[in-house]
Amino acid sequence: MRTKITLECTECKHRNYNYTKDKKEHAERMELRKYCPFCRKHTLHKETK
Repeated sequence: MRTKITLECTECKHRNYNYTKDKKEHAERMELRKYCPFCRKHTLHKETK
């Protein structure tokens, strides 16, 4: 079962991206370096609910 997650920028705290992930394969929280349009640079984005 894939669950919906939201990725939040660690610098400006905007929620920029929506993803789905498989909890069986990736039980821990996701962290990705993505482009933040508010910061105008690539930043670390962490999973929120």
